[in-house]
Amino acid sequence: NFNNIYFKFNFSSALKIVPTIIKQSKVQVAFPFDEYFQIECEAKGNPEPTFTWTKDGNPFYFTDHRIITSNNSGTFRIPNEGHISHFQGKYRCFASNKLGIAMSEEIEFIVPSVPKFPKEKIDPLEVEEGDPIVLPCNPPKGLPPLHIYWMNIELEHIEQDERVYMSQKGDLYFANVEEKDSRNDYCCFAAFPRLRTIVQKMPMKLTVNSLKHANDSSSSTEIGSKANSIKQRKPKLLLPPTESGSESSITILKGETLLLECFAEGLPTPQVDWNKIGGDLPKGRETKENYGKTLKIENVSYQDKGNYRCTASNFLGTATHDFHVIVEEPPRWTKKPQSAVYSTGSNGILLCEAEGEPQPTIKWRVNGSPVDNHPFAGDVVFPREISFTNLQPNHTAVYQCEASNVHGTILASANVDVVDVRPLIQTKDGENYATVVGYSAFLHCEFFASPEAVVSWQKVEEAKPLEGRRYHVYDNGTLQINRTTEEDAGSYSCWVENAIGKTAVTANLDIRNATQLRVSPKNPRIPKLHMLELHCESKCDLHLKHSLKLSWSKDGEAFEINGTEDGRIIIDGANLTIFNVTLEDQGIYCCSALTALDSAADITQVTVLDVPDPPENLHLSERQNRSVRLSWEAGDDHNSNISEYIVEFEGNKEDPGRWEELTRVQGKKTTVILPLAPFVRYQFRVIAVNEVGRSQPSQPSDHHETPPAAPDRNPQNIRVQASQPKEMIIKWEPLKSMEQNGPGLEYRVTWKPQGAPVEWEEETVTNHTLRVMTPAVYAPYDVKVQAINQLGSGPAPQSVTLYSGEDYPDTAPVIHGVDVINSTLVKVTWSTIPKDRVHGRLKGYQINWWKTKSLLDGRTHPKEVNVLRFSGQRNSGMVPSLDAFSEFHLTVLAYNSKGAGPESEPYIFQTPEGVPEQPTFLKVIKVDKDTATLSWGLPKKLNGNLTGYLLQYQIINDTYEIGELNDINITTPSKPSWHLSNLNATTKYKFYLRACTSRGCGKPITEESSTLGEGKYAGLYDDISTQGWFIGLMCAIALLTLVLLTVCFVKRNRGGKYSVKEKEDLHPDPEIQSVKDETFGEYSDSDEKPLKGSLRSLNRDMQPTESADSLVEYGEGDHALFNEDGSFIGAYAGSKEKGSVESNGSSTATFPLRA
Repeated sequence: NFNNIYFKFNFSSALKIVPTIIKQSKVQVAFPFDEYFQIECEAKGNPEPTFTWTKDGNPFYFTDHRIITSNNSGTFRIPNEGHISHFQGKYRCFASNKLGIAMSEEIEFIVPSVPKFPKEKIDPLEVEEGDPIVLPCNPPKGLPPLHIYWMNIELEHIEQDERVYMSQKGDLYFANVEEKDSRNDYCCFAAFPRLRTIVQKMPMKLTVNSLKHANDSSSSTEIGSKANSIKQRKPKLLLPPTESGSESSITILKGETLLLECFAEGLPTPQVDWNKIGGDLPKGRETKENYGKTLKIENVSYQDKGNYRCTASNFLGTATHDFHVIVEEPPRWTKKPQSAVYSTGSNGILLCEAEGEPQPTIKWRVNGSPVDNHPFAGDVVFPREISFTNLQPNHTAVYQCEASNVHGTILASANVDVVDVRPLIQTKDGENYATVVGYSAFLHCEFFASPEAVVSWQKVEEAKPLEGRRYHVYDNGTLQINRTTEEDAGSYSCWVENAIGKTAVTANLDIRNATQLRVSPKNPRIPKLHMLELHCESKCDLHLKHSLKLSWSKDGEAFEINGTEDGRIIIDGANLTIFNVTLEDQGIYCCSALTALDSAADITQVTVLDVPDPPENLHLSERQNRSVRLSWEAGDDHNSNISEYIVEFEGNKEDPGRWEELTRVQGKKTTVILPLAPFVRYQFRVIAVNEVGRSQPSQPSDHHETPPAAPDRNPQNIRVQASQPKEMIIKWEPLKSMEQNGPGLEYRVTWKPQGAPVEWEEETVTNHTLRVMTPAVYAPYDVKVQAINQLGSGPAPQSVTLYSGEDYPDTAPVIHGVDVINSTLVKVTWSTIPKDRVHGRLKGYQINWWKTKSLLDGRTHPKEVNVLRFSGQRNSGMVPSLDAFSEFHLTVLAYNSKGAGPESEPYIFQTPEGVPEQPTFLKVIKVDKDTATLSWGLPKKLNGNLTGYLLQYQIINDTYEIGELNDINITTPSKPSWHLSNLNATTKYKFYLRACTSRGCGKPITEESSTLGEGKYAGLYDDISTQGWFIGLMCAIALLTLVLLTVCFVKRNRGGKYSVKEKEDLHPDPEIQSVKDETFGEYSDSDEKPLKGSLRSLNRDMQPTESADSLVEYGEGDHALFNEDGSFIGAYAGSKEKGSVESNGSSTATFPLRA
């Protein structure tokens, strides 16, 4: 529309434009509650148009002082003051300048009156029961829509049903009255919602007289039935009224709702049906309302015209009425005249076509007046077109086309402007444009020109028109550059030229890099209920970064900005996260990028994996005694190929209802021949397996029962359970239910002494154990067990060798000697007992020993037996962890599976002296600038006669440098203190003290202390020792120590748990390593290694030290425990002395220089 182009220009006086109506009112209603009423008319043109009005076809002047006008506008207001009814009418606005006159459509101004029912006296109505009656409403006229209600004085609706009906006009119809219809407050209410008004008619009184044809003694039921029989009649139509005859016509406008109503009086109450003569009622648009009395057809079309029949019927007859429905339509445009700009001498045409029913008539106007009043030479006027030849400037005008029929009038205007002007370019000069590589660029050059102009574009630096397939210039002047490259950037000129002159503007084009996207991972396959994370990586031109917006969609449907409300799907910019993935999440996910200049998208196909659906339609075929073919159909694999099928069966008589796996089938197969066992009522099911997991089991197959047969196998694991001497309790694994093959399962057991030329003994049992008495102890027997049932025997059984019950060994070994290895370790040798005296399978030998006294003080010890076992046939063993310088008794016995035999005669031996344990404490009790006094406690275990102490010391100031080690041999073992002199002042020392016997010195105890500087008093301990509180404290400590020692002594005499292994691990003895090769007891060496030596060895020539030894290293790991009479006591219980088996160091012991 050229007219729209004109208004975009900042017109100069050189370009004259005819007026155009751009805004106008439609129907205007003067509602009483509005403050004012505005009738609008706005127009544009050059020169500025002036406005005039007509009312009902006559000039209308603003003479009423109440009217308020607007400057440069035809709009005026009528205030809601006083009487305004004389303003009601049809208005038309005219906007004119010297070039032409524009005319508006008619604007109807309605001043509604206040609707009221007339004041009238309504006579009461009286009818007999069963008669028809109509209560008229006759509502007042008012602004539609009108809603009518029938209510009583208490504003309760009068109930309507098949017998009672309110018509479209508001009258209330009764097909036949009943006694209950009597009331004196029938009120008709008319509501006008647009006026916010409801008015009420005066109440009406209706009296229904009951018929009295029966005696007073008759019942009311009899009276009612007789009354009904008298008044019964066939239907008679009340709507449409009788005077309209059997036919009537009704006109309805296309698109509106058609309402046809029929109501008949009669008794019984008639039923109403509807049909269309010669056709069907329109499905989906027709409804029957008000108990069938109203036919409603919505959105009426021309196909709905025709004859409709309503039929009212009861058992006495029928009544009909035909409605002839006519569908008409107000005018509507099919072609509207279009405004245009012409140059002098050109030709033109205006078209105007409209449709409607009846067919609209078309009238042409020029500047608001009939076209006949404005003849131009060469113009041809037809009802549907006007053609122009040799247009001249005086042709400039507003042409109006008006189409009308009985249902309305429509108006269309077209401006004809005859103008000669140099091209005017609307687009600003120097406009900047941008696009991305590969996209099209659009450079605008909107213009107005008359006569027509030619547009050309060129690059400023090239100064020649653009040529080539990539360039296209549109009629409106826009230049399109297709598939842009970076070389297209630069400045362009747009030239517009016609016969009057030419004009140009420039435009600048920038080329940006295209936005790129990549969604990862690509085409993921994710198991159900797992988490899916998608990332959208974007690459964008820096100039477009600020406008970049990312969005996600699935299968073309966009997600909400932040995901779903339940938080299962979360979108955080470039990241999309889905928790607990479901099968519905499968699909194509797209990440889209939108910038100010371009867009990009990338997709990924998400495949959701799940366990397969269960197989279906299981079928059994090829049924045999020992096999059957099972076939099935695969379920949905949910995007993961089925790798295998698991076939399960149920039918185990021992465990009914439990499904067991029978076989597995490759995923591509859906049939298998199943091997079966006899005497089983089988049922099968199949489970599909893919990479995600197993499906639910299929529905079970039909049952398949196999016939019984003899057993296919014999029992396994035939063995002898622990038996008494000369007895065999033979046991075996019974056949499982699926292995029995038939009813009546039993076991045939045969046996005979091995190698003896005697017959096999035989016994048949039903359980899986048999007790057999034998003449000899621990004698070999050949034994067979065969399965049998009611159908026969199993295969020939294999013979196994079993032994009869064992007895205890009846002789003791003889001890040959005890070799003392060191102070804590001895080697015992003995003679083995004869094989025939073992009375069973020899398991090994057991050494029992106990300490009798200490050689240091001669004190005797209560008997506490220690036990060490050696497996297998052997004649020697090591006994470790003995107390040094003590006397022991020792016995040896043999044992088999039954138990232990008699002990040998006790063997007496003594252990030599060993090195002492470390002193119990070492304290520096007094220091001065060059002296120190040390005090210590005796070792807990002397392990011999104490000969003295070795005191060593060295400087260990707080550096890595250490001083030379100094030795002092103290040969007075009874003196527990020593005074050192000639020490350095203000120096830190480390002291080492060892206790010694004739066998050497034991482990050291250490202490650190520093000497004092010059002038400092060092008699701290002397001062404290004279204080009363210190003496009291020392006495309390001594008393507490005495109590603790008493408790320990009592617990020691009771015996206690003895952890030899733990102590030995703490104090390894290198001497033991040299004798381990000679030991025969079962033991396990600890993986723990001795601690490494200190930074510097003492390098002293010292006596070899001895070590206590671990029971675990020399005996069996379980080291069973026995008391004096050889009975099992379950724990290793020894005396405290016996248990003290700490290592005392080694011959190359080193000491840490820093404690």
